[in-house]
Amino acid sequence: MRITVADPEAMRELGRALARLLRPGDLVLLSGELGAGKTTLTRGLGEGLGVRGAVTSPTFVIARVHPPLAAGPALVHVDAYRLGGGLDQMEDLDLDVSLPESVVVVEWGEGRVEELSDSRLEVRIERALGGDALAADDADPRTVTLTGLGERWNDADWGLLAGDAV
Repeated sequence: MRITVADPEAMRELGRALARLLRPGDLVLLSGELGAGKTTLTRGLGEGLGVRGAVTSPTFVIARVHPPLAAGPALVHVDAYRLGGGLDQMEDLDLDVSLPESVVVVEWGEGRVEELSDSRLEVRIERALGGDALAADDADPRTVTLTGLGERWNDADWGLLAGDAV
C-alpha cells in the first residue's frame, strides 16, 4: 500500500491510524533518508497506542521503552542508525525478549533485525530530495509504502488507514 503524506501532522496522523492495526508481537521496520519522518510517524504510533512518555528519537540511547498508560502493548522504539552490524550487535537490547508483549519499531532496521520475526511490517518513507536532504522543507510531501510480510499481515485491515492511498 502506498500513501501520500502532505506534512508532519499528516505523518503523525498516519502513525495514529497505523496503531489501530498493531498488536503485541508486531515488528515494524522504518526506512528512509535522514529527516524523512520516521520519528514523526513513531510519535503518532505512540499516541495511537496510548503509551507513556514523549516519543523522541532514541539515536543516542539506541532504544526507549514506552509503557502503556492503559491496556495495550508497550512501544519499544529503537534507532539502529549507529549500529553497524546485524542482529548480533543488537543482542544487548534484548529485543527478542520484548517482542512478544510489545510493539517494536526499529528505525534504520533494514538489514539488521529481520531475523527477530517471521512477520513484520516494513515502512519506507520517501521524499523528493532535489538537493541537500537535511535542508529540505519538513512540509514537503512524502510517499509512505507499507509492506506486510509474513502470515500476520495476510488478514490486515488496511482500510483502517485514513489517507490518500495511491
